[in-house]
Amino acid sequence: MFEKYHLDNGIPLVVERIRNVHSVSLGIWIGVGSRYEAPEKNGISHFLEHMFFKGTRKRSARDIAVDIDSIGGDLNAFTSRETTTFYIKVLDEYLDRGIDLLTDIFLHSTFPEADIEKEKSIIKEEIKMVEDTPDDYIHDLFYETVWGRSGIGQPVLGRRETIKSFTADDLTGHIRKYYGTKDTVIACAGNFDSERLLHTLNHLLGALRRGSEPRKGEAPHFKAETAVFTKDLSEAHSVIGVKGLPQASPERYALYLINAIMGAGVSSRLFQEIREKRGLAYSIYSFIASYLDTGMWGVYAGTARKRVVEVIELIAKEMKELKDTVTDAELRRAKDQIKGNLILGLESSSSRMQNIARQEIYYGRYFSTEEIIREIDRVSMKQVKELSEKLFGNGSAALTVFGPVQPSQLSQLPL
Repeated sequence: MFEKYHLDNGIPLVVERIRNVHSVSLGIWIGVGSRYEAPEKNGISHFLEHMFFKGTRKRSARDIAVDIDSIGGDLNAFTSRETTTFYIKVLDEYLDRGIDLLTDIFLHSTFPEADIEKEKSIIKEEIKMVEDTPDDYIHDLFYETVWGRSGIGQPVLGRRETIKSFTADDLTGHIRKYYGTKDTVIACAGNFDSERLLHTLNHLLGALRRGSEPRKGEAPHFKAETAVFTKDLSEAHSVIGVKGLPQASPERYALYLINAIMGAGVSSRLFQEIREKRGLAYSIYSFIASYLDTGMWGVYAGTARKRVVEVIELIAKEMKELKDTVTDAELRRAKDQIKGNLILGLESSSSRMQNIARQEIYYGRYFSTEEIIREIDRVSMKQVKELSEKLFGNGSAALTVFGPVQPSQLSQLPL
């Protein structure tokens, strides 16, 4: 059962009680990520996320680790382009202890200078790890291609040159600027008592009174450009994409279906045509990336250098022909696939916690599983064809290639 409350200081608390489980997941979501960072401070949201686990006024880093392990729980955090999240997952009997630990690191972390310097080295290694994983790194390169080196185009991890400049004052300044009541959401899912939870959170977080929030600015411009990053790899990695939809777009359900038909499963057009029929790629899939005010739809493919042009041409062909060739059987299968994935994806308290938090952040309301399924079923063939034309019909796709490829090889591609 879903419910929404507000703490005494105005922070929204969204909860979903699940009586037949023994776990509880609770997350504190802050509406700031890499897109809101100044270019010279790119990566600070992610850096700060790491630093919250280095010790508080009453707990050392080891104490934090021992406390969470002693109750068999999970304490962690993650950063995206628009949010930073701190969360716990514990047995329901240990919820109070888990909340005490989570709120302690959230409110009372001390950011020792020695740990700041140590963490710089750790995150630089994390950046190297991504750069050494080309099927991950290509996505950062694609963001840079279509949105530039600032705002939403910036990598979440930051850059080596920005990471080395961070100070304790930078971290506390970031908190003062963004970690306020107006851009914080708390979400909880699992087996718990709502009134007790509200009382506990008011007691531990009620003193938070900062009212600052990120400045959203204008929606970024999507640049339909081609970029080649040449590197001697055993395989070429490509992303081709078009401007998509914001998170709350009323056309989002049609986009989910287009994505499923094109490349979100083993029965999809791209997987069947490029991998199964032609054997041109081991990994190929389509994806949706949606944000507050913009989005993208894209396709990733990894293939041999001699096959890059052929694969990109086949992807572009499938994109352009979808509106004229999509069938009723494909649409029905896509609807069933999405509904099944939706239900299976909400089997745990942590996935439900994330679901209700994102709904509050992006929609300001709760959509039940039944309501989402009804909306998916309502999407007509006409809507799918119209959105396909809108996305793919204007010849404005962007392309990024990373690997043993020269720009001259791609100069004649029909994008």
